[in-house]
Amino acid sequence: MTTLAEAVLRWQAVHGRHDLPWQATPDPYRVWLSEIMLQQTQVVTVRAYFARFVARFPDVAALAQASLDEVLGLWSGLGYYSRARNLHRCAQAVVQLHGGVFPPTAAELQTLPGIGRSTAAAIASLCHGERAAILDGNVRRVLTRYLGFEGDLSTAAAQQDLWQRANTLLPVDDLPRTMPRYTQGMMDLGATLCTLRKPACAICPLQTQCWASALGRPEAFPVKTRKLKRSVQSIWLLWAQANTTAVWLSRRPSPGVWAGRFCLNQFDDPDSLPAALPPQEASACEALPVFKHVLTHKDLYLHPVRVRLSRRVALDAHGDWFEPAQWHGMGLPAPIRKLLETA
Repeated sequence: MTTLAEAVLRWQAVHGRHDLPWQATPDPYRVWLSEIMLQQTQVVTVRAYFARFVARFPDVAALAQASLDEVLGLWSGLGYYSRARNLHRCAQAVVQLHGGVFPPTAAELQTLPGIGRSTAAAIASLCHGERAAILDGNVRRVLTRYLGFEGDLSTAAAQQDLWQRANTLLPVDDLPRTMPRYTQGMMDLGATLCTLRKPACAICPLQTQCWASALGRPEAFPVKTRKLKRSVQSIWLLWAQANTTAVWLSRRPSPGVWAGRFCLNQFDDPDSLPAALPPQEASACEALPVFKHVLTHKDLYLHPVRVRLSRRVALDAHGDWFEPAQWHGMGLPAPIRKLLETA
C-alpha cells in the first residue's frame, strides 16, 4: 500500500506549486521570511509584500540593521504586527548570536524570537532536509482528515498526539530530497485541494486512504470546540493638525492595539479627549463619521475627532508633528493611514 509520504511526493512533483518566489532557492532567510508572512495570510497577498521586503532587505543583516519603524512601514497592511516586531528581533538575534547565519536544526531555530515549532520545522526541512513535521493550519487540516483524528485541538493533549502522529508519517529515505518536497506538498495539498470548505476529494492523492472522505464528512475535521469570542471596542482618535498639513502622531505603548507604532492619540471616551488639547483650542473639535475596523478577534469602532490648532504645541511626551511626506515610512496602522490619506 502506498504510504502518505509516497503519495504526497508523487503528487507534489506533478501538481504542486513550483512558482512561489521563495522556492527559487533553499535560502533560510527567504524561507523564514515567507513562513512568517504566510501565518494567517494568503499567498496572493504575501507575494507583493515578500518582493518588497527582499528588494529592501536582501539578507538578514540588512533587515537587522533597519529601524523598526522602517520594517513596520513595509509591513503596513499585512496585519498581525507582532509578526513584524518579532521578525526584526529575530534578524538581530541571528546576526548577534549566530554570525548572520540561521541555525540548521529545528531545535536551534525554535530558540529565536517569533519562530515556533512548526515554523522551525518548515525552515529546517525545506532548507536542510531535516526529518521534522510541520503543523500549520493547512497541514493540520490534511492530517486530521486523513487520519480521521477526532481529538479536540483546543486541548494540549490532542495537539501533542497529532504532533506525534505527524512525525510517524514523515519520509524515511533520501531526506535531503524527500523532506523539502514532502513539506511543500503537504502545504500545497491544504492550500489547493484539502481546503476548509468544499475540499476537492475526488482528485486528492490521499482520497482512497482518507478516513474523513470515507465517512463523507471532511468538513468535520479538524475538531476544535473552544473558539475565541469576538469583542467590541470603541476608540476616539484625536486628529490634530497644525500648519494645515502636519499631524500629531504618538508611538503606542506595548502591549495593546497597534503596539509600538505611530498613531493618532487614542481615548476610551469622548470626554477625556479635549483635556489633551491647549484650553483655548479644545472648543474647536469636530466629530467626524465613525467607521469600523475588523481585527482577528475584535471589532474596533473608530471615532475620529479633528481639530486644527493655531500653532504646533507638544500634545504628549511620546509623539511629534509629522508632515504627509513622512507618513509612508512610519508603519501607520492601515485604518489610520487610510483616514489621513483620504481626507
